Amino acid sequence: MSRYLTELDDELCWFPSPSHALEEPNGLLAIGGDLSPTRLLAAYHSGIFPWNEPHQPLLWWSPDPRGVIVPEELHIGRSLQKCLRRTPFEIYINRAFDDVIAACAAPRRTASGTWISAPMIDAYRRLHRLGHAHSIEIWQDDQLQAGLYGLSLGRLFCGESMFSRIDNGAKLAMVALCRHFAGHGGALIDCQMQNDFLATLGVQEWPRQRFLTTLATLTRQPLQEGCWQPRRISL
Repeated sequence: MSRYLTELDDELCWFPSPSHALEEPNGLLAIGGDLSPTRLLAAYHSGIFPWNEPHQPLLWWSPDPRGVIVPEELHIGRSLQKCLRRTPFEIYINRAFDDVIAACAAPRRTASGTWISAPMIDAYRRLHRLGHAHSIEIWQDDQLQAGLYGLSLGRLFCGESMFSRIDNGAKLAMVALCRHFAGHGGALIDCQMQNDFLATLGVQEWPRQRFLTTLATLTRQPLQEGCWQPRRISL
């Protein structure tokens, strides 16, 4: 299979097959286009997602292998188990999506910038208002301390980013997502690419074709009603 970088047409909402993605950098497939809801949804339904540094043009990716987690197989270590038992926190769905994505975009102490640019923030806020993007939030003393956001496509959740201001906060958000999502029929969480943090949670690496085949099935299957209704939830 030939591999090449495609320049997207600004008017035509179309993506090439992920099989054409480059091996180096892993998964880079296309450049250009826009962040309209129509294009973003078309991308995610095709196993493609946007990611680029602020100084770069818009880039689209479909890596091989793909980092995924089966919610029921989330690894919870002993320290996280203790945190779940002892930490006084509250968990909410979609209480403060805008604040979650803003916190994810804030510069980290270990990095000089962020890939979540103002256009990215605006794009995912639009998807949230349209009912496609959602947040999981960890609150303490009425303060937002950790959370994550992503897209729900049927029984698949495409995770985008997370943040934490407390120890184990991001892991708590992932536990909350896995348990809540699985409790409403969710089957798989797309983590895009493996990293050291995700490895501690039991994220697996699937061949791209396996992921795409599963994606095509799960996106046609609905979740149980009310999964993403804004409210407080319990583990």
